[in-house]
Amino acid sequence: MSLPLRPPVLPQLAKSTSTLPSEGDWAYEPKWDGFRALAFVDHDAVELQSRNGKSLTRYFPEVTFPPGRYVLDGELVASSFDTLGQRIHPARSRVERLAAETPATFVAFDLLAEGDEVLLELPYLERRARLEARVGGEVRLTPMVRSPEEAEVWLREEEGVIAKQASAPYLPGERVGMVKVKRVRTIDAVVLGWRPGKAEGTVGSIILGLHGPDGTLREVGHSSGFSAKEKRELVRTLAPYETGERGTGEPSRWNSARDLAWVKLRPELVVEVTFDHVSDGRIRHGAKVRRWREDKPPAACTTDQLDS
Repeated sequence: MSLPLRPPVLPQLAKSTSTLPSEGDWAYEPKWDGFRALAFVDHDAVELQSRNGKSLTRYFPEVTFPPGRYVLDGELVASSFDTLGQRIHPARSRVERLAAETPATFVAFDLLAEGDEVLLELPYLERRARLEARVGGEVRLTPMVRSPEEAEVWLREEEGVIAKQASAPYLPGERVGMVKVKRVRTIDAVVLGWRPGKAEGTVGSIILGLHGPDGTLREVGHSSGFSAKEKRELVRTLAPYETGERGTGEPSRWNSARDLAWVKLRPELVVEVTFDHVSDGRIRHGAKVRRWREDKPPAACTTDQLDS
């Protein structure tokens, strides 16, 4: 490739925060749930690079780009995050089959180079204007708004918001000039069981379940992140609800080197948890306990909460 930027180039990163910034001059974009990727396009030659500098090109043969010479920062997205994960496989036949069944798309949100010019030192808004003139067709352009009020909808309905300082340059690998606010959601779930912690006599995580439309109770994820004190206390708290069933298989989907992978509980306890993403009917990112719900019956914990 004859591009002025060549892989590997680390993408600029966002610092996590709990609220949208409003002081100063900011631009706001939706947060996507996919694989962060840089696209190096030199006419017919294309190289896709992951956030960690590894090549993704062979896993996404269906992703195409408009002709030209340029470098994009963006995200590979598909019908679900799990669908993307299935692509990282050594078998070409599997990759080609999934490329046809669940094709991925590249969503562009920055332009790092164009022709022989490197654009990293330009302010974000100048790079954005050139990006808007460059992409189209096969490549989707991420939306952008200029006020936090307009961006609030992405905190309610999408994965969250990425806020960028309007005058900031692009700083590869740095968490400067860009912040992210994730959408935080809550559900009430039934506690199906628990998994041991690393320390003996502690709870590492609790297994969460919801009732489907037919009334069947199914596992939807787990919640961890308890303090050391809580991990010890939970063993005593949960003991009266144990069924005596324990093992290394279902209902847990996690592998463990310990002999005891899960302890089953009677489905009588309800807990309210926070989380930020659902994929294929499961909480993908670790949930955190907000409170125990003695006031809510387990039968009221249904999967339709994941749709809201």
